[in-house]
Amino acid sequence: MTNSFEEQYVDGLYAPDPELERIVQRIKEHGMPAISVEDGYGRLLTMLGRMSRAERALELGALGGYSGLCLLRGLTGEKKLISLELKEDYARVAEQNLIEAGYGDHVEYRIGAALDSLADLVSEGQRFDLFFIDADKENYTRYLEYCIQLARSGAIIVVDNLFLRGRTLDQAKQGPSVQAIRKFNAMLAQDERLETTMLPAYDGLAIAIVR
Repeated sequence: MTNSFEEQYVDGLYAPDPELERIVQRIKEHGMPAISVEDGYGRLLTMLGRMSRAERALELGALGGYSGLCLLRGLTGEKKLISLELKEDYARVAEQNLIEAGYGDHVEYRIGAALDSLADLVSEGQRFDLFFIDADKENYTRYLEYCIQLARSGAIIVVDNLFLRGRTLDQAKQGPSVQAIRKFNAMLAQDERLETTMLPAYDGLAIAIVR
């Protein structure tokens, strides 16, 4: 999807980020999909972590480590990221990228189905201050429920791809991922456990605070 003129204008105001550019290039070299979080939302992930003084973050969907680096840059104190990734080869690329960025000691990858890893985290009594969901769309509602269970009071949950490159808004589109995202968006807006907003730039981003 081509970014709007406004998005291109804002992105053009910022100097290139060598570490993030290297990750983007590494993703391309490995033939991985170019679906990392958009630059502006990457900056927002860092800011949200810093503003909330988050120490522990959970990421669903590592890809090549772009969002992981953005999250880690905003963490304080313990600076711990647990990243869930279905594909082992993706996780290894992300791990190497974060090692080169100086965060190798602060990230742990759990490989396999995210729902299984989330159940393990609940059983372990893990808790997190910041979450980023950017994985398979059909499980977004189930991922959200787990994140709420794993959240400390006041934790922030960020969710990417609310619009599915426009398909969410096109009533002619009725595939399983589209229907799942529509259900998720409606649920998120009405969930009394959360204080939420949705940002319409890029491919849509939700931000929720756990009450």
